[in-house]
Amino acid sequence: MIALTKTNFNFPGQKSVYHGKVRDVYTLNNDLLVMVASDRISAFDHILPKGIPFKGQVLNQVATFFLESTRDIVPNWLVACPDPMVAIGKACEPIRIEMVIRGYLAGHAAREYKLGKRELCGVSLPEGLKENDRLPQPIITPAAKAEEGHDEDISKEDILAKGLVSKDIYETMEKYTYALFQRGTEMARDRGLILVDTKYEFGIHNGEVILIDEIHTPDSSRYFYADGYAERQLIDEPQKQLSKEFVREWLMKNNFQGKDGEIMPIMPDDFVEVVTERYIELYEKITGNTFSKADPSNVMNRIETNVSNYLKTL
Repeated sequence: MIALTKTNFNFPGQKSVYHGKVRDVYTLNNDLLVMVASDRISAFDHILPKGIPFKGQVLNQVATFFLESTRDIVPNWLVACPDPMVAIGKACEPIRIEMVIRGYLAGHAAREYKLGKRELCGVSLPEGLKENDRLPQPIITPAAKAEEGHDEDISKEDILAKGLVSKDIYETMEKYTYALFQRGTEMARDRGLILVDTKYEFGIHNGEVILIDEIHTPDSSRYFYADGYAERQLIDEPQKQLSKEFVREWLMKNNFQGKDGEIMPIMPDDFVEVVTERYIELYEKITGNTFSKADPSNVMNRIETNVSNYLKTL
């Protein structure tokens, strides 16, 4: 199978390009962004050597599905989706704070809790929790986005004290984060899933806070299967989940957590296929739609043609 791991487009009116961990963002003269979701996969803030076929398509189409499903809650950046791997939207001034929200003690929060920490980003955690337990109520644990390397946990108090954003902007993001998580939780429940935790990113467009990037994708979110969740918790079994966590777990088993001196392992082809299958499974499970694989044989030409044809209509 073919994976798209690098892009180097020159779209009409293009003035700059930014290559992120997963997405390549092309800025056009008319204040539009062309965001190409590649098949790259990252974990522990490192890009893995091999791409995951169809991952970019899954990410783009899941994000588009949820952006369209939440426009009544918060305005967002998305304008069009001219190719299965491409979203076009409004250029914004990004707010360099990730709004991480957690409904369960999982992932990073669980690892911190096991170390004895009972406060995360200024939020107190109760005693007596075990990994994957539901929290008394969802908590927001923001992360300050780093230019390079790991994003850093930060409290609301520190964000405001450092003047990273104004109180009004932060509280708007906070309100939107709770509302989006509630909608995502309800949509997941309808599909037999639990939305465990996720993150949202926001930007400023014409003075207004709007939702940017992706939402509720397997890269930005963790999902458990609802069926059997309670039983697994009772007997301390790992939860059956749809997320990128199983990739992180594979890396940890192979002695990699992104720390200095560690060597990134290379995923064998059979595991790459498993990752592709898990991404497709999540798409179908969360949207209720059958996944239709786009032709990957000449993906660069396909994307360039589809985007150029869309831009001609503007």
